[in-house]
Amino acid sequence: MTATNTQLPASARWIRPVAILAMIFGVVTVFSGGNVLFGSSQAQSMAGNYVPFVVWFNFLAGFLYIVAAAGIWLRQGWAVGLAAVIAATTCLTALGFGYLVAQGQAYEMRTVGALVLRICVWVAITIALMQARRRS
Repeated sequence: MTATNTQLPASARWIRPVAILAMIFGVVTVFSGGNVLFGSSQAQSMAGNYVPFVVWFNFLAGFLYIVAAAGIWLRQGWAVGLAAVIAATTCLTALGFGYLVAQGQAYEMRTVGALVLRICVWVAITIALMQARRRS
């Protein structure tokens, strides 16, 4: 494999906006998760019936979103793999969440929406980056 195949193509103008979206998504995720995990009791109360392992996963994944955003911005080929790992682990987290809900765990409906959004965003980013790399 040559060095050009490991890079994302410079001709794809949409890559930088995707990197910005991923960066914003990461910063917001770290901030919101950190607020629930480490914030005041009022912040935790406002979160409602959150599922701790989902919040921890999202908080930690937010840092990976930021790393992926940097890799996408710099058009690094490894960002494709990281985006795929983020998408896959988010799917696994959603499965674990679904299992707990099926067992009667209290939860917030917005958690379902947030997981679906995260999965859709990272699957879309992964597919787009894979296609861009394949075309280069």
